[in-house]
Amino acid sequence: WFGLARRYHSFVFGVAAHKTGRELKRDHGQSERQEKQLTATVLAKQLVELRQQKTKSYGLSATITATGHQMKAMQSQVAMTKAMGQTSKAMASMNKQVKLEDIQQTMQQFEKESTKMDMAGEMMDDTMDAILSGDEDEEDEVIGQVLDEIGLEYTSKLAGAKVAGGKLGQEDKELTSTDDLEARLANLHAS
Repeated sequence: WFGLARRYHSFVFGVAAHKTGRELKRDHGQSERQEKQLTATVLAKQLVELRQQKTKSYGLSATITATGHQMKAMQSQVAMTKAMGQTSKAMASMNKQVKLEDIQQTMQQFEKESTKMDMAGEMMDDTMDAILSGDEDEEDEVIGQVLDEIGLEYTSKLAGAKVAGGKLGQEDKELTSTDDLEARLANLHAS
């Protein structure tokens, strides 16, 4: 009996141990799943926080860049204001040196002298025209006398002169008939 009881206990302990082992495995599997789920949750939270920090970083970078551009624009405006101030001082200094009465008097004097010069030029042109126009009449008279001495009538010959019509380089159509051209060609071949 003792042997049987031992086997029985051994069997019961074996079944209990086996049952406990399965429960431990199941508990171990559950704890692993819970651990993995907990790890995944922690990692997901870290990822969300990292993305938020990245977004904030981009926003901060954009803000810093915009501030830098604003500072450059302000520096440019300050430099422009200084330049305008210096220019206005220089203009005020020049305005103090320039006297409007002197400028007006100088311009009037210039206009007066320019008018005098124009009048003198017109007088010289009129005088030269008068002198040269008398010479043309005398030249025509001398040419007429010379032609009369030669026996030619100056005006009648000029009036009766034939004026060539058409364009330069064109021959009269009467002279360039086909028969005339053929005759010329035959003369050229014969010689």
